[in-house]
Amino acid sequence: MTAVLAIAAAIFMSWIYLIAARGNFWRAPVFEDGPPVKEPRSWPSVVAIVPARNESDMISKCFATLLDLDYPGSFHVILIDDQSIDATAASARNIAEARSPNLLTVLTGRPLMPGWTGKLWAMQQGLDRITNVPKPPRYLLFTDADIAFAADTLKLLVSRAESSGLVLTSLMAKLRCESFPERALIPAFVFFFRKLYPFEWVNQQRLKIAAAAGGCMLVRLDALAAVGGLASIRGNLIDDCALARLLKPLGPIRLDLTERVQSLRHYARVWDVDRMVSRSAYEQLRRSPLWLAGTLAGMTFLYLVPPGLALCAAGLPQALAAACWITMALAFQPLLRFYGVSPLWGLALPAIACAYMVFTLHSAYQHASGKGGHWKGRAQANVSEVQ
Repeated sequence: MTAVLAIAAAIFMSWIYLIAARGNFWRAPVFEDGPPVKEPRSWPSVVAIVPARNESDMISKCFATLLDLDYPGSFHVILIDDQSIDATAASARNIAEARSPNLLTVLTGRPLMPGWTGKLWAMQQGLDRITNVPKPPRYLLFTDADIAFAADTLKLLVSRAESSGLVLTSLMAKLRCESFPERALIPAFVFFFRKLYPFEWVNQQRLKIAAAAGGCMLVRLDALAAVGGLASIRGNLIDDCALARLLKPLGPIRLDLTERVQSLRHYARVWDVDRMVSRSAYEQLRRSPLWLAGTLAGMTFLYLVPPGLALCAAGLPQALAAACWITMALAFQPLLRFYGVSPLWGLALPAIACAYMVFTLHSAYQHASGKGGHWKGRAQANVSEVQ
C-alpha cells in the first residue's frame, strides 16, 4: 500500500506541476484574441514559397485562398512542383489563370539533392529563385499545399511581425476534425505538442525553447540569410522546429493557434493519423532507444497508471489517481472546445495517449526497417547522415 500511495502521490504532484508551471500549455488562446496591432506605414514585400509533391487533390482549394489574400503590399507565390506524377502544377496554374496569373511562378523541382529532406530541398529552390533578384522581399511565407487561409491572414501576420520586430511568426493551422478518428485523435495531437513546446515559452525571447508550425511561417529573409539559410537545417525532418531554433537567437519569434489558417488534409482512418505522427515521432526522440523507452515510461506514468489505480486501488491512492484522471480531462477541455468536439473525450485521454504510444513505437519500427520519415514515396529519416 505504501508503494502504491507513493506512486499515486508522485503522479498527482506531476500533474500539479504541469498545470501550474508548464507554460499554461493546456490553455488554448488563439491569434485572433491578441491585442490589436498597428498596421505598418508601408507594407513590405512578401513571397510565398509552396513546396508540393503529388498534391493535385488539395492544391486547388489551397491556392484559391492563397491567391486571394488581401495584402496591400507586393505579394507573389512560388510553387515548387517537387517531382510530382500527378496534375499538381497544372491545377495550380488553372487556379492562377482564373484569378491572378501574374501572382504565380511555377518551378519544376530538380531531383532530390543528397543530404536534404524533400520538403527543404523544394523550399531551397524557391529561395534560390528570389534571392537572385535585384530587390528580394523582406518576408518569406513558407506554407504547404494543403493549407487554406482567411483573406486577412497575411496582413495580420505582417503587422504583428513589423510591430514586434519578429524574425519568425508562425500560426499552427487548425487541423481537420470531422471524421471519428479525427475527433478522437487530432485535438490530442495539439495537446501533446503544446505540452512539449508551451507556446508561452516559445514566445518569450529570454527562453531557449523554440518551435514553429510548418503550415504557416512568416520569416524575415535577412534573418534567414544571417543563419546560413535553409542549408543549415537541410537534413532535419522536423524542419519547422529546427528553423525556429535556428532563428530565435537572432530575435523574437512567435507561435499561436488560429482559426484563420486551416489544414485541408483528411484523416479518415486511424492509419492516416498514425502516418502523420509516425513520420517524425522517432526523429523527435533523436532516434534514441533510451529516449523512446523514457517517453513510453513517462506516458505510462502520467496517462495510463491513473485510470488503472482509480479503477483498481482503494483509499487515498484511489482518490489521488481519480484526481489525476479528472485533472487531465479538465486540462484537455480548452482544446476540445477549440476543435468543437464533445468534452467527454477528456475522460478518454488515457486511451488516446495509449494510441499515440503505439504510433511512436511504429515510428521507431519504421526507422529500424529503413522507412523512417516516409512521405509521398520517400523514406528520408536518415538523410542527415548523407554527406
